[in-house]
Formats: sequence, structure tokens, C-alpha cells
Amino acid sequence: MLQIPISILFGYFIDWSMILLGFVNPSFYLMKIIYLLIGCLILGFGVYTEVLANVAMLPGESFVRAIVMTWHTEFGVTKICFDVSMTVIAGVLSFVFAGKLDGVREGTVIAALLVGFIARLFGRFLSFVEPTLFPNSDTNTDLDTDTDSTDTPIVITIAREYGSGGHDLGEALAKRLGFDFYDNEIIQMTAGSTGYDPEFIKNNDEQMRSSLLYDLMNQVYSHAPQNPAPKDNIFAAESKVINELASKGNCVVIGRCADYILRNRPHCMRIFLHAPAEYRVKRIMRTENLSHDAALTKAIQMNRKRSDNYHYYTHQPWGLSRNYHLTLDTSLGDDFVLDSICEGLKHIQ
Repeated sequence: MLQIPISILFGYFIDWSMILLGFVNPSFYLMKIIYLLIGCLILGFGVYTEVLANVAMLPGESFVRAIVMTWHTEFGVTKICFDVSMTVIAGVLSFVFAGKLDGVREGTVIAALLVGFIARLFGRFLSFVEPTLFPNSDTNTDLDTDTDSTDTPIVITIAREYGSGGHDLGEALAKRLGFDFYDNEIIQMTAGSTGYDPEFIKNNDEQMRSSLLYDLMNQVYSHAPQNPAPKDNIFAAESKVINELASKGNCVVIGRCADYILRNRPHCMRIFLHAPAEYRVKRIMRTENLSHDAALTKAIQMNRKRSDNYHYYTHQPWGLSRNYHLTLDTSLGDDFVLDSICEGLKHIQ
């Protein structure tokens, strides 16, 4: 019922705004595009604040959400189908009543593509606003663990360049210390909580080809915080899993932004492993049976995807030394790396 007065006020506000801005009537096509982009920016910010408040949604988004909840369809696909159908209906009606295409042009398409995209950008770059305005929000509990208990388990997080041997070194470290070891196990646990296929999670949990392209492709999700994009849902679920594992007992956790997720946790040692390119290439050639060129290409691509993924969700540069207690060159030898971590761990405790 709350949507009725909101929709009425929203409609009146649009009319008042059109009257107040009646003098803005650009004749040049370029100026029309500029004003359109300014309007998209304002509307995108409005969508961001609507989602941030999380009080009520406009009828269009609520209709899509009702379909998703009733027939269990995927929100992104449903939202796209809804938007396309509305555009097609508007085009058909314009021909029926006006005899020509009127009111539905390239601006409609541009706005449909950009508004949600801009809203997601506001959500990313103003991520500090929600915990400031709503400090007790449930969305802030998973990623920011803060406890002073002296009984807190010891956790070692290992971020690593592709081909540096982070998985094997982490497993050897856990065995030496008698800690639990978590890498692919996180994928299985996340699959259980999200319902996604483990292979789908594996292909998405630490990889991002382009943050801007990702926001553009998933801009439809900006209208409904209750229905996050699949990759965002995976990150949230993995964050919850990592926090739960860190609370269970001493452990070593590989990748998945664990150093950021557990950044406020006491007794948590953050490690970044790297190695010269040629060392990593040779290791990839040996472990994955690839040619030199193929191994080099894969190393570059995987590191770029990991870097983009880390920066997207943490707003921090991947591999920046100040975010870690130790950054180690694995080409110096496994024993050196393990001994250095064990020695450093004494000072973390």
C-alpha cells in the first residue's frame, strides 16, 4: 500500500520538475545527449538512494520482484524481459495512437543501459555510506569481524600470484602447524549455501574480466538489493563461510579476499606470495602441462582477473604490501617461505 502514495508523489514530482525546467529545451543534438547523460546521472543517484533506504520500491521493480518470488526465476533475466517488453509496448502504442514512433528513441535505450550501471557505481564508490547511516545493518556483519577475545583462533590468509605455488605452500604450512586448510573446500561450502553449481562458483569466485563491464552487464540488479547478481551473491556467501571457518579453529585460508574479509580480526596473519614471471611460468608449464607461451598468457590473464576482482570488492590494490604482514618471493624456496611465515606468526600471536 505504501507504493500508492509514493507513486503519486513521484508522478507529481516529475510534473513539477518538467515545469521548473521548461526553459531547458536544447535544439542541438549534442546538447540533447549531454542533458540526457546528466539526467541519467541524477536518476542513477536516485535509484542508489532508493536501494540504500530499502523502505519501498517503485511498482516496476516490485512487479519484477513478485515474479521472481512467485516463479523462482532469475532476477536479472526477468528484469531485462520486463524492461524490453515495456519498451516494445510503448513503441507499439506510439504507432497506434500517434501514427509514428514518438517518445521511444535512442534516449530510451541509453537510459535503460546507463541508469542501473550508474546506480551500481554509486553503490561501489559510496560503500562507506551504508555502514555510516545504518551501523547495525545485517549487510555489514559478514565482512567486518571485530572481536577482542583471547580465545580467538589463529588464522593465516594467503593471497598469491597465479603460478607462485600458494596452494601447495598453504597446504604444507597447515600441515606443519597442525592447522585446518581451506581452499577448494570453500567452493563446496558456498555451493551448499547458495545452490549454485560448484563449477560455476569456481569460474567466478576470484575472477573478473572488467569491473566496468561487469557493472554494465549486471546493472539490472541495482534496483533490488534483495536479489544480488550471482557473482555478488557468491562473494557474500564466501565471506560468511570464511568468517565461520575462522571462528571454528586455527586454519590457513587461500585467496578469496580473505585478508580483507578478516582484516579486523585479531590473531590473523595476512600473507601475499609472489614470484618472478619466469619462475611462475615454468611452474605452470610443469603443473598444467602447457607450452611456454600458453603458460605466460594464462599467468597474465589470471593475475589480471584476480587483481580486478580484489579491487572491485575491497577498493584496495591487490598485492599492496601495506595490506599484508608479509610479502614473500616463493622463488627463494619453500623452506624459506614456510620458515619466514612461522617466525612471523610468533609476533602476530
